Amino acid sequence: MIVAIDGPAGTGKSTVAHEIANRLNLVFLNSGSFYRAVTLALINNNISLDDEKLVLDFAKKQKLDYIDSHLYLNDVDVDSLLHQDIVDKNVSRVSSIVELRHFINERMRQIVSNMNIICEGRDMTTVVFPNAEFKFYLDASIDVQAQRRFDQGVSNLSLEEIKKSIQERDEMDKNKKEGSLKIADDAVYIDTSDLTINEVCAIIENKINSKGF
Repeated sequence: MIVAIDGPAGTGKSTVAHEIANRLNLVFLNSGSFYRAVTLALINNNISLDDEKLVLDFAKKQKLDYIDSHLYLNDVDVDSLLHQDIVDKNVSRVSSIVELRHFINERMRQIVSNMNIICEGRDMTTVVFPNAEFKFYLDASIDVQAQRRFDQGVSNLSLEEIKKSIQERDEMDKNKKEGSLKIADDAVYIDTSDLTINEVCAIIENKINSKGF
């Protein structure tokens, strides 16, 4: 079974997906971790992000694994390093490279084959797992998105700077040539602005349970 969740940053996707994974004994997959790990490796190795061929060739040489819901880059757990401001600033640019998306998507599909998973990202319901049994799109007002990201305490930016960063990234993601941020026709839309995590989880869990899973 595949449960796919899409939506902008700060809408609760990761927190909700983690909680549903625990409740229903599913494997949690964060697609963004793969792009963030590649972005981190590119930055650490001073690879120019302007050269798409160089970026792609470099990415294909990296060993990406997903173990216990943590991203491993070349056998090193880099999960705690993936939300640095410099990664946030560049990940959308890296993930907009079409051939890189093909490579990452295929790697994710290989990892989760024969697993019962819940995954969250930007194009899980539309591109990566278009045949997922359950699809959800989480949304929230930009002010709520920014406040939630600010409260996570993983950024050194001010609240207004985070808000601007989210707006810029969402605009880039909505205009990608492939894997753009959009609502799948058959996805359940949930505005989480005024909902608690438990309330959002209840909506998703009830939908899954109603189908006998």
